[in-house]
Amino acid sequence: MHRPPSRSKAALSLFAFTAAFAFVMVNVVDPYSGATASPYFQVAGDRFGGEAVQRVTVAGEYTNTIVRDGFTVTEKPKPAPVVAAKTFSVSAAAIPDPGSAQAYAYTAVAARGWGEEQYSCLVSLWNRESGWRVNAANPSGAYGIPQALPGSKMSSAGADWETSAATQIEWGLGYIGGRYGTPCGAWAHSEDAGWY
Repeated sequence: MHRPPSRSKAALSLFAFTAAFAFVMVNVVDPYSGATASPYFQVAGDRFGGEAVQRVTVAGEYTNTIVRDGFTVTEKPKPAPVVAAKTFSVSAAAIPDPGSAQAYAYTAVAARGWGEEQYSCLVSLWNRESGWRVNAANPSGAYGIPQALPGSKMSSAGADWETSAATQIEWGLGYIGGRYGTPCGAWAHSEDAGWY
């Protein structure tokens, strides 16, 4: 006696056939599916910083020439945009009175190889900070012509740091040179931030 196949065997056979057929069709329709990356694959998120593709900027002059169907197209690079440097103004300082703190600073600035414009920036900077007063004190603890914070830092330039304009100026110019490069660099920072 021959029995007809049971429903479970028929269902299992149909499932197996469908799965095999689907596997074959996926590989026929999209041969890149499976273990290799598909060209249609998209990564969720901001992969290239908002750009659709990565960009490479090449410095220098170059041209792209494309010839197709008898037409020649030559693409020349666009000039790079000019970024304007931030400017600030400083009034030219007059030659200081002999024997004054500004006179000492004038010679100290020149001794460092800095020009007149650097001295003008220094005058503007220390006019704002202390009015060139040796004993200028700030509630924050800043002290002297350069407004060192704390003032005792200036002892590295001399034991008379509390009363000597020359010691304060030498320390202040060393600080400016080390941190900002020049008095105009310190002045530019002071203009932007309100301190140096």
